[in-house]
Amino acid sequence: MAPLLRTSQQWVEKYRPRKVQDVAHQEEVVRTLVNTLETGNLPHLLFYGPPGTGKTTTALAIAHQLFGPELYKSRVLELNASDDRGISIVRTKIKDFAAVAVGSGISGYPCPPFKIIILDEADSMTEDAQNALRRTMETYSKVTRFCFICNYISRIIEPLASRCAKFRFKPLHEDIMLGRIQYICQEEGLDLDQEALSTLSRVSEGDLRRAITYLQSAARMYGSSISSGNIIGVSGIVPDDVLKRLVQACKSGEFDLAHTEVTEIIAEGHPVSQIFSQLFDYVIQSTEMSDEQKARVCERLAEADKCLIDGADEYLQLIDVASNTMRALSNVTQECTYF
Repeated sequence: MAPLLRTSQQWVEKYRPRKVQDVAHQEEVVRTLVNTLETGNLPHLLFYGPPGTGKTTTALAIAHQLFGPELYKSRVLELNASDDRGISIVRTKIKDFAAVAVGSGISGYPCPPFKIIILDEADSMTEDAQNALRRTMETYSKVTRFCFICNYISRIIEPLASRCAKFRFKPLHEDIMLGRIQYICQEEGLDLDQEALSTLSRVSEGDLRRAITYLQSAARMYGSSISSGNIIGVSGIVPDDVLKRLVQACKSGEFDLAHTEVTEIIAEGHPVSQIFSQLFDYVIQSTEMSDEQKARVCERLAEADKCLIDGADEYLQLIDVASNTMRALSNVTQECTYF
């Protein structure tokens, strides 16, 4: 095995874009913010979209390019709203920072006469905190701009969303992601074959941050030569052969065989929620199942996934999904009993 690579810096930070222009696959956002850099006129911002698509990176880049390294700490307040999410934070830390006026900046950077408050994971803020924040935005809009970052815009109250310029960050295309991964591999001296690259793209699901983290974890564990199996090993996904054995057991129509496979899966410690996710993808892409069979299996998967979130037993939910999948594939009519 090749020697382990030793580095003290996370590659996610090492290869984070430092300028707005370097953010990949978000052309509309980049074009608008570049104009902002030229004019120095920044509205309140709301970035939303899937994780790992560049929302936080873009917010930090625009702040650094507006104020430069000398004024960044005094002009920019970064908060993770999943931790600082209560109304007390809005009334103290945020309000105190927003109320202080600032003067002109140093030469070499636009340095507009306002500050920026970056609220990451803003969809985790309570509704009371968001309502309190609305008044703060109105009062101090001349000296402070807000940048909200979230995954789900539906969890941001309408009065806040309507005060912001909204930008949706799109999931990264596979060619964009693979290009960035290949660049990192070249810089770090890694050897990934095409199968490993394809596997990395599949397990990361459009999340570039997750892909880079998996890549670094694999490099630390397996050295500079990384295979598809190595990527699967560090990503925590269930191997394809485990899922295939479960599906084949369900197709056989023998409950004892399906029960044996479920027992082995639980004994090996595979996360059942991940199995449900991969089984859903398999069902949707299957050409051997009818639309009715797919609907029955997916409906039960959704119910079981909700039960897992509510704290149900993994073994019972997996055996239930397996038995219902077996019934659907055997075209046995579903009988419902109401109590």
